[in-house]
Amino acid sequence: MHSPDTDSILIVGAGHCGGRTAQALRAFGWTGGIDLVGDEESPPYERPALSKDALTGAKALAELDLMAPDALQALALRRHTARVTAVDAAARTAQLSNGSTLHYSALLFANGGSPRALAIPGADLPQVLTLRTKADALRLAPWLQAGKRLVVIGGGFIGLEVASSARKLGCSVSLVEGAPQLMGRAVPALLAERAQALHRSRGVDLHIGVSPLAIAPVAAGVQVALSDGSTLQADAVVVGIGIVPGTAVAQAAGVAVARGILVDRQLRTNVPHIYAAGDVAEFPSHVSGTLLRQETWQNAESQAQVVAHNLMGGQVDFAASSWFWSDQYDHQLQVCGEPAAGVQTTVREQEDGDVLVFYTDAHDKIVGASGWGLTARIAKDLKIARTLVERGVSASPSVLADPATKLKSLLK
Repeated sequence: MHSPDTDSILIVGAGHCGGRTAQALRAFGWTGGIDLVGDEESPPYERPALSKDALTGAKALAELDLMAPDALQALALRRHTARVTAVDAAARTAQLSNGSTLHYSALLFANGGSPRALAIPGADLPQVLTLRTKADALRLAPWLQAGKRLVVIGGGFIGLEVASSARKLGCSVSLVEGAPQLMGRAVPALLAERAQALHRSRGVDLHIGVSPLAIAPVAAGVQVALSDGSTLQADAVVVGIGIVPGTAVAQAAGVAVARGILVDRQLRTNVPHIYAAGDVAEFPSHVSGTLLRQETWQNAESQAQVVAHNLMGGQVDFAASSWFWSDQYDHQLQVCGEPAAGVQTTVREQEDGDVLVFYTDAHDKIVGASGWGLTARIAKDLKIARTLVERGVSASPSVLADPATKLKSLLK
C-alpha cells in the first residue's frame, strides 16, 4: 500500500489525461508528490478545439487549458518540461531528457502519441504541417487565410475538421483520402456518404481512393502528385493520418505493448506499479472484452478518474462507455458504445437528411449508436441515443427505425 506522505506518483505525459489524473489524485486525497513530465511548455490542455475553434480564432489557445493557473498551482505538482527517456522498473526510477532522475512509487504512461508521418518524398518540406499541439496550431494559422490553397491528406476526423475550418476562413481546400470512404472504419458508410456530400457542397475538392505519391516545391508553393496521375497545387499541406502511440519507453522497460500499451480492466500493465491511460493505452472493452485503443476526449477524461484511484492503491475497473464526436461546419457526427458488438444495424432517417444508426445484440439490447446531422437539430437525439447505450436499454429494430417513436419514451 502506498504511503501518501512519502511516496511520489510519476505521470508521463502532461496532456489532457495526465492533467486530469493529477487533478483527480488531489481530489481523492493524495498528499504525496506528483511529478508531471511533458515536453510541451503549455500547462495541460484539451485537444479537440485545436482543429476547430482554436484554428478559426473563435477561441484563444489559453482557453483550451484544463484549469485556471491558480487551480493548477494549487495541485502542487512538480512540472518537468522534458521527455522520459528510460524507466528502470526494478529500481522504480525514470531518466529524463534533461539529465535528471525521478523516483516513483507508481508510474502512469499517459503520453499519447505523435502524428504519423507521410512516407513519401517531400514529406519533410516546411510547408508540410501536422496538427497535434498548440505549437502546431500556431504554425498552421498563417496558412489559413482567404485565398490560400490547402491540401489536406487524410479523410479522418482531424482532416475533415481542418478542411471545415479552412473553408470557413476562405481557403480553397483539396482533401486526399486513400481509403474508399471518409473516416475509415470508425463510422458506417451511410454517415461517411452524408459527410462527403456536405464537404463537396461546401466547396472541398475531394479525392477519395487516391494516395499521395510525392510533394515537390514549385515556384508558387508545393505540388502534390497523386496515384491517379493528377497533381494538386497548394500553399501548404496538412497531414492528418493518425498518431503513432508513444510505446517505446514502456516497451524498453518490459511493459507489454501491441497497438498501444496493454493494460487490464484496472489500467495496470504487466509490470508492477506501472499503469497506462488515454490515447496510448490498449484496454479490454467492458462490453465484449475486445482490446480497444481510443483517441478520444471522453476516454482521456474517464480513464483519468479510474487510474487516479488505482495509482493510490485502489482496484476500480474501467467500465465507461466509449463516445466521440466530430464537428464539421454546422453538422455533428457522434459514435457511442461499441457498434462492432452489435448483430443488427437499424437506420432511423430523421428530418432533412439527419440520420441515427442503432446497433443491437441478439437480445435487442442497444450496444452502440451513431448519428449525423445539423448540430442544432440532432444534438438532443444524439444525447438520448447515448443514454440508451449507457443504460443498456432494449428495443426492437422496428421501434428504433420509426421516427414517430419518440426516443425519450424508450428511457422510461
